[in-house]
Amino acid sequence: MSGRCGKWLCLTLLALGSTQQVHATEGGVGRPITGQQVFSNAGVIPPEPGWVTSLTSIWYDGKLKGSRSVPIVGALSSGLDMKVSYTLANFTHVWDTAKGRWSYASAIGVPVQYTDVTASITGPRGRTLGSEDTGTQFADMLVTPIAAGYHFDELNHVSFSLPIYLPTGAYNDNRLANPGQNNYTFMPTLAFTHLDGKGGEFSLMSAVEVYTRNDATDYRSGSIFRLDALWTHGFGNGWNAGLAAGYIQQFTDDKGDTADALNGFRGRSVGAGPTVGWAGKFADAQANISARWVPEFDTKNRPEGNAFSVNLTLAFF
Repeated sequence: MSGRCGKWLCLTLLALGSTQQVHATEGGVGRPITGQQVFSNAGVIPPEPGWVTSLTSIWYDGKLKGSRSVPIVGALSSGLDMKVSYTLANFTHVWDTAKGRWSYASAIGVPVQYTDVTASITGPRGRTLGSEDTGTQFADMLVTPIAAGYHFDELNHVSFSLPIYLPTGAYNDNRLANPGQNNYTFMPTLAFTHLDGKGGEFSLMSAVEVYTRNDATDYRSGSIFRLDALWTHGFGNGWNAGLAAGYIQQFTDDKGDTADALNGFRGRSVGAGPTVGWAGKFADAQANISARWVPEFDTKNRPEGNAFSVNLTLAFF
């Protein structure tokens, strides 16, 4: 399988480190942002050893519809309006293994998040937390201990991985704008990529997110299933355009006093929008630059809004 990495622009990071967070379901939104999890070559783990670096920046602006209540920092809010800028620097190492159909990699992601939250809440025992809070701080680190990729042939690939969020980000239960979640999140992930051989592709990425308890608020967010899809058509000279879509469904109840008051607070969101990208050589690296806009159009117990993202990935083999 040697020589295929350059042909595929083997950007394995996109399969390992593309999960972005806003808040846990305790804050009304799961870690994923609708339609932002999957990127080009999501199912491809390169066959050659080396490093892949990536910088992804997402801007999300959403608002909870109506006057629904939402659990946040151990209290209930009558409404939620949030603006988030999330930037993730990710580093992936592809392991040197024998040539064959299997490839292996590991990754680590370091995120910084700007958060602007407007909510009207009164905490336990009358503790008033205010109506608006902003902050820019480190968010929870994303680690993928191991990912395995299988190459069916030159055009069809699948990858299996277990990304884990570590509670390393800033968290304070007296603040509304928390980039950290104060919990571990385990995300078994399956991704598939079909390359059309003409600069376009079809990729699917599915995952289940399982949250541990937030000890500061005695709240445990319910488990989430997510499915993201990416379709692009090549136009020559490395350019492509297409559609990105996402579906998020919480399938177990949140646990805790505030969650019980909201009957488990299960959430859902659906969104889709355009994407454009370019792939080619940059200095000594294989490069991929992409941008997308994904508006949400069907939500329940989650803010509904728009997400914009830009990604730059460089592969060194």
